Amino acid sequence: MREELLAIVERNSRIDLKELAVILGVEEVDVVNELAALESEGIICGYHTMINWEKTSIEKVSALIEVRVTPQRGQGFDSIAERIYKYPEVTSVYLISGGYDLLVSLEGKSLKEISSFVSDKLSTLDSVLSTATHFILKKYKDHGTTMAKKYEDTREKVTP
Repeated sequence: MREELLAIVERNSRIDLKELAVILGVEEVDVVNELAALESEGIICGYHTMINWEKTSIEKVSALIEVRVTPQRGQGFDSIAERIYKYPEVTSVYLISGGYDLLVSLEGKSLKEISSFVSDKLSTLDSVLSTATHFILKKYKDHGTTMAKKYEDTREKVTP
């Protein structure tokens, strides 16, 4: 039940508990207890709402920053990653393979705000060797959800 419950809740965290119990073939109290256990064990870390900011009047810019760092003796990448993820602008930090060590996702009100963050805060950290900034121009799919629906021409075809 645990694996199926996690898969369902990951796709739709707002699913009704009664509906979830029916899908899983268990009692609602079992679902409530299992969710509480998953939360207390740190398996479920939070619940989030995905917003398509392009459809609002709110200006928001997102960027992915590749960061090369010098790992710290005895701590590896954990210490520098923690320093980075504590900034409120930072939405995600990942240890990655390849030419860079960390992938940092952040949001700001403008390109200038993000550029200032990278140059004034991120690049000045002692362990940071280099950065590469990639601004997100459009989201097509995010967390398994298609953001940009394909335009379908619904006009009637006219033939001679």
